[in-house]
Amino acid sequence: MSFLPFIFANPLMLAALVALPAIWWLLRMTPPKPVTEVFPPLRILASVLKREETPSKSPWWLTLLRMLMAAAIILAIADPVFNPRSNTLAGNGPLALVIDNSWATSTDWQRRVETADALINDAEERDLPVSVVFTADQDHNAVPGSALSARNRLAAAAPQPLRPDRAAAVNALKTGLDGTAPGTLAFLSDGIAAADGKITAELAALSPENFRLIEGKDQAVAISNSANDAEAMVVSATRLDTTAARTLPITAYDTRGRAIANGSVAFAAGEGVARGTLAAPFELRNDFARIAIDGAATAGGTFLLDDGFRRRRVALLSGEARDQSQPLLSPLYYINRALAPYADLVQPNEADMAVSIPELLAQKPSMLIMADIGRLPEETYAPITKWIENGGTLVRFAGPRLAAAPADDPLVPVTLRQGERALGGALSWSEPQPLADYPALSPFAGMPKPQGILVKRQVLAEPTADLSSRTWASLADGTPLVTTKTQGAGRIILFHVSAEATWSNLPISGDFVEMLRRSVQLARSGGVASDGTAKGQTLAPYRLLNANGMLISETGKARPLDIAAGTTPVSSAEHPPGLYGSEEGFTALNLLPRDTELKPIDARGLSIPYTSEPLIGAEAWSLKPWLFAAALIMLLIDSAVVLFMGGAFARLRMPAAPAIALALAAGLLVAIPGQSLADDSKPGDDIILRQLDKTHLAYVITGEADVDRLSERGLAGLTEFLTYRTTLEPGPPIGLDIASDELAFYSLIYWPVSANAPMPSPAAISRIDAYMRSGGTVLFDTRDQFSSLGSDSGSSPNSERLQAILADLDIPPLEPVPTDNVLTKSFYLLSNFPGRYNGSPLWIEAQPDNGSQPTGRPARSGDGVSPIMITGNDFAGAWAIDTNGMPLLPTVPPDEQQRELAFRSGVNIMMYMLTGNYKADQVHIPALLERLGQ
Repeated sequence: MSFLPFIFANPLMLAALVALPAIWWLLRMTPPKPVTEVFPPLRILASVLKREETPSKSPWWLTLLRMLMAAAIILAIADPVFNPRSNTLAGNGPLALVIDNSWATSTDWQRRVETADALINDAEERDLPVSVVFTADQDHNAVPGSALSARNRLAAAAPQPLRPDRAAAVNALKTGLDGTAPGTLAFLSDGIAAADGKITAELAALSPENFRLIEGKDQAVAISNSANDAEAMVVSATRLDTTAARTLPITAYDTRGRAIANGSVAFAAGEGVARGTLAAPFELRNDFARIAIDGAATAGGTFLLDDGFRRRRVALLSGEARDQSQPLLSPLYYINRALAPYADLVQPNEADMAVSIPELLAQKPSMLIMADIGRLPEETYAPITKWIENGGTLVRFAGPRLAAAPADDPLVPVTLRQGERALGGALSWSEPQPLADYPALSPFAGMPKPQGILVKRQVLAEPTADLSSRTWASLADGTPLVTTKTQGAGRIILFHVSAEATWSNLPISGDFVEMLRRSVQLARSGGVASDGTAKGQTLAPYRLLNANGMLISETGKARPLDIAAGTTPVSSAEHPPGLYGSEEGFTALNLLPRDTELKPIDARGLSIPYTSEPLIGAEAWSLKPWLFAAALIMLLIDSAVVLFMGGAFARLRMPAAPAIALALAAGLLVAIPGQSLADDSKPGDDIILRQLDKTHLAYVITGEADVDRLSERGLAGLTEFLTYRTTLEPGPPIGLDIASDELAFYSLIYWPVSANAPMPSPAAISRIDAYMRSGGTVLFDTRDQFSSLGSDSGSSPNSERLQAILADLDIPPLEPVPTDNVLTKSFYLLSNFPGRYNGSPLWIEAQPDNGSQPTGRPARSGDGVSPIMITGNDFAGAWAIDTNGMPLLPTVPPDEQQRELAFRSGVNIMMYMLTGNYKADQVHIPALLERLGQ
C-alpha cells in the first residue's frame, strides 16, 4: 500500500503540460469568424457612422476553456489512479493479522475483508506464511499457514455481537508464532480501546519488523443506558469520534418491530456522552421493546428492554385525611417523593374506599400501597384478593390503625400481634434498634449496609416456622422489619413501621427509596426483571442479538444466564446480548455495561515505531474516464460558443413568452350568529347553594321521630347559643340521610345512637368512613352515660349498637380528652364536657406519644381535628329548647349550671372543628414576646 492518495500510470505524459503556454498563445491569436449580416436597410443606416472593426484575438474566457480542455486530455492520458497498492510487507518473517470482528465492525466489514485480503495477496506474492486471529471468536488457530488457508478463514469470518477479547487473541498469536518474530504485524482494529488499554503494547512486545495500525473511517456509536422517567424515556449514548457536533436520530420499536416513537441524541463538539429523550405517553412507553440508533445497524446501537424497564403504575391509599396542613407528617408524602421518578402514581378521587378501591383496581396498577389502613370495607376484600392472585403486588405500611386491626386480616403476609412495640411499652427496647444486614435471598441484597437507621416503634409478627424465609429486612435483634408472602401470581409486602418518620427514620433515608424502587420492580405481569430481582434463577437463551442489531431465534453455543443476588449480568461469548427466558417472561442482556463510554485506542509511547493507515476499501480505480468525460463536455461547450459567435443562431428567433394571467377570487365572510349559551346549572344546585350560604349544624336522621325531633331542637338550641355568645351565626340545623345526602358540606355531624333505629347499610357506613377520612368529624352520642369504652360490663343496647357501627369503620385509637387538649380551651376553659348527664368522658382520637419531649404531652401531629368523638352524656337533650327558648328536658341531676356547661361544651366543640389546634399554638406566645422584647 502507498501513502499517496493516487499515482499516475503514465507519469511521462505530464510533460505535455509544458506546452500549455504555447497553446494559450495560439488560441489567443486565433480570431473568431466574421459575422455575416443579411441586408437590413435600417441596420446599415445605424452602422454607417461606425468604424469597421475586425477581432484580432479570442476572448480570455474562451482561451481559458480551451486550455482546461487540453489539460484534462493530458491528465487523462497520464492515467491518475486512486487508492493504489504497493507491496510493502517485510520479508523477514510471517505476516500476522489481528482482526477485530466485534460489533463495531459490522458497518464496514466488507472493507476490512478487502484490506486483509490485499495483505494476504501481498504475502502470497512474496511466499510468506500468514497467521490470522479474530478477536471476537472463541476458537483461535494462529499457527502461520498458507495464504490460501488464511483467505478461506477470512471468507468464513463474520462480525460478532460481542466486545473483542483481544487478550485471548494475543495469547493465541504468541502460542502460534512460538517465539518467531513476525515480519509485518497488521492490527485491523475497530478503534475502541478496551478497559485495560494494553493491546498495542502487547502487540509491540512481539517485536515485529513492521507494525501497522489500520482503522476505518466509520466511527462507532452505541446506546449505553435507558431509563423510563416520569415524562419520557431517557436514552444515554456514547460515540468514539468527538471532533464535531452530531445529532443521532433514535427510534423505539415494539415487540413486532414497528416504530412507535422517535427522538434524538445531540452531541456537542468535544462530547463523547450525551442524552436524549423519546417523548411518548406512559402506556406507549411500556410497549417499547428495543431502542435503536437510526443508521447504526450494530449490536451496540440497539438497546433491548424488558419488563424491568417498564414504568409501573402504583396506586396509593392512606388511612389519613388528604388535606393535612403539615405534609411532612402525611403517610404518603415520603412514598410519593421516593417513587415519583420510577413509577406512575395514581390516587383515588373519592375518600369512600368502597368506591375508590374498585376505581383504582380498574386502572390496572402493578402495585397498591396502603399506608396505615386497619379495616377495609367488607366488599373490597374479594376484588383485592383476586387482583393479587392475578399478579398484583400489595404493599402495606404499619401505623396506629393497623396495630388496632383484627388479627385475622387476610391481607397481611404474617400473623401480627395485637398492639405495637415501642420504647417504654410492655414490649419495649431499652434503646432504638438499628437494622441488620439484608438477607442474601432478599431483593434488598446487594444494597450497602444500613447506617444510621433507628426504629422506635413497630408492629410485631407472631413467631412461625417460616418467618425467617418471609423476612426481607430485620432489626439488629432479629425482629422482622419487612415481611412478604406469595399469593397466587402476586405478592403481599408489609413494612412493620409507619410510612412517615414518627416510628422510625427509615422513610427519610436513602435505603427507603431503594427499597421501594426494588419492590416496584418486583411488581410485574410475569417473568424476571432485569436488575436481579429474581434471585437464583437460570434463564435459557430465548432471542439473541446479531451483529446488525436484530433479534434472531438461533441461540448457537450460548449458555443459560444465571441471575445471582447482588450481581449484574455482563455479556460475553458464553452469554451474548439478547433476551433470556421464555415468551412468558424474559430478561434483557445488553452488549455494553451501563454508562459505558467509548474511548479511542491510544498508541502513544510504544517501544517500536508504527504506522497508522486507513482501510483501503474497494480496489484501485482510475480517474481517466472522468477526465475524458470532462474534456468532452468542454469541447461541446467550445463548439456551441464558436457557432454562436459565428452567427449560426442569428436567424433563429425566440418565441415570445406567453402572458400569464392570474385570476383572484374574493369570498364574502358571512357572519353566522352564535347560539346562546346553554344553562350549565344542574338539578339540585339551588339546594347546594342554600346549604353553603352559612355554616349549618347537621344531625343523622335515625328514623325514630322522638329522637330526630330532639336532635333537631338540640342543635337549634346550640345554634341560638352560638349566635348570642360568639361571632358565629350558623343557619338552621339540617337532618341528614347518610345513605344519600352529601356529607361534605358539614364539618360536624351529630349522631344520636339508638338501638331501636334500623342498622345503617354497609354503603352508608362506607360513606361515613370516607367523610371522616376526608377531614370531617362525627359526634356519636349513646345518651346512656357511657363510661367504659370497649367494656362488656354495664353496656347498654345503645352502646352495643355503637360497637356494631364502629366495627365497620376504620377508626384510630381513642382516648378521653386530655386536660391540656385544645378542646378544653378553644373558647371556654373547661375541665369536663357534660350534657344532660355528667358521667361519661368525651372520647377523641389518641395523640401519639413518641417521647420527643421529656415531660408533658408532645406537640400534636397536625392541624387536623379528631375524626371521631364519642360521649354518652346526651348533648342534644341538654341543648334542646322549644319555640319559646325554654329547655325541653331537665338535666340529671337538675342543675342549670350543668346546662350552661353543656352549651359551653358545644361551643368549644364547634370552635375546635373550625379552628383546629390554633388555640394550642398560644402556648408559644410568652416565648415569642420574650424574644421580641430582646
